[in-house]
Amino acid sequence: MDYIKELDIRLDKEHYYAGEVLSGRVIMHTTENFKLKSIRLLLRGKAHVEWKVFVSGDKRTLVDFTVKDDQVYIDERAVIWGERAGEGLDVTVPVLVRGQHQFPFRFNIPETNLPCSFESRACYIRYFVKVTIDIPYASPPQGIKYFTIIGPHIDCMDEQYLKPVSGQDKKVKCCLCCAKGPVTLSCSLDRTAFCCGETLKLKSIIDNQGEEAVKLKVRLLQYCEFFVERGVLGVTKEVQHLVLEYKGETVVPNERQDTCANLRIPTIPTTTMGVCRLAQIYYTLVACLEFDKSGDDLQINFPITIGTVPFRIPNSNLQPHIGYDVAIDHVEGGTYIGPEFLLGEVYDGCNVSDNEHRDLAPLYRPVYLTVVRSSQQISAKAVERNNRRQSASAVLGGGPIPSISTVDGGGACSSGTNGGAGGSKGTADGKNDLQRHRK
Repeated sequence: MDYIKELDIRLDKEHYYAGEVLSGRVIMHTTENFKLKSIRLLLRGKAHVEWKVFVSGDKRTLVDFTVKDDQVYIDERAVIWGERAGEGLDVTVPVLVRGQHQFPFRFNIPETNLPCSFESRACYIRYFVKVTIDIPYASPPQGIKYFTIIGPHIDCMDEQYLKPVSGQDKKVKCCLCCAKGPVTLSCSLDRTAFCCGETLKLKSIIDNQGEEAVKLKVRLLQYCEFFVERGVLGVTKEVQHLVLEYKGETVVPNERQDTCANLRIPTIPTTTMGVCRLAQIYYTLVACLEFDKSGDDLQINFPITIGTVPFRIPNSNLQPHIGYDVAIDHVEGGTYIGPEFLLGEVYDGCNVSDNEHRDLAPLYRPVYLTVVRSSQQISAKAVERNNRRQSASAVLGGGPIPSISTVDGGGACSSGTNGGAGGSKGTADGKNDLQRHRK
């Protein structure tokens, strides 16, 4: 509409937890008086999976078809101005005078175990507020604001995660009738749940009584499983990514070595098990001992949970600093950016270098809770991201990007009468969030 100069949704913050109140304002700037039936809002949270499946057809050909499914978590509606549902048809249509208008709104986010916001090629979990302007005898202008849900609620202080775990693997090599000395790998963890930014400490004992040198390798793997209910068994898609890797020093024969690998967990999507029937995200820590010549290995697996409430030292006044940041680029949830969230670019997540990926300046990427060491680090990261975003904006041929915050980002906002998306990533001191959700 020519007489609607601006249509925008502004939330009080860009990331929320289950049970919180989502509040904000619809901003509308008009240049003329016009009749307006109502301004309607929709709060929606849903998961969507979709991918192509190739099957054998006739005459040795491959036939592809698309499988997809949806699951809705939140579906709340409200009218913040004008005519409400159920009123009679004879109600006079009010007139909205020209000028700058603000319409506040509030939604109660359900106190359920909501899955975290997530973006990948095969699956997304998105939460958004949609505004519809109902004008008589005209197509309704719309706008969308995306925001992040920090979930599900996983407290690293729960008893099930505080139990130490250990494992051992042994290999004895035989050459005809002569058995060589055993090679033993023993590993232990003091707990199994961590938040992004925390340090995982893996203690290992390597006893090499064999005839080959060995080396410790530790890998954190991400597994994503996507499901579509189709037929009797349904259709499944599995994706695996290497999150991080550590390599220890070589242990020569007849030597024993005790090591402690300190691995800082980068920002990755939260573990999602049992809260979404379409997707599951989980992690495994793999400690293996590689033999120098034969290529054999010993292997111990530990399930690792990525939580949303960090570990706290009991009876201590020192609380961890909480920030919010986007996932690293090489894991599911960080490798792909939907084309609808890009400024004038069509990016499919493939064949793009790290520098080009930064310059794409996506309008929305979900953020995840991350433990940072100090407030100074938070400020430094915010400044760095702001500089990077301004550089990306210049590359894309525009001025500053509207509706983007560099402090507590993670949302996306529409601007204009045809909708759209915008938003940001960032970190912020989350002491208040920690205090609210440490129960």
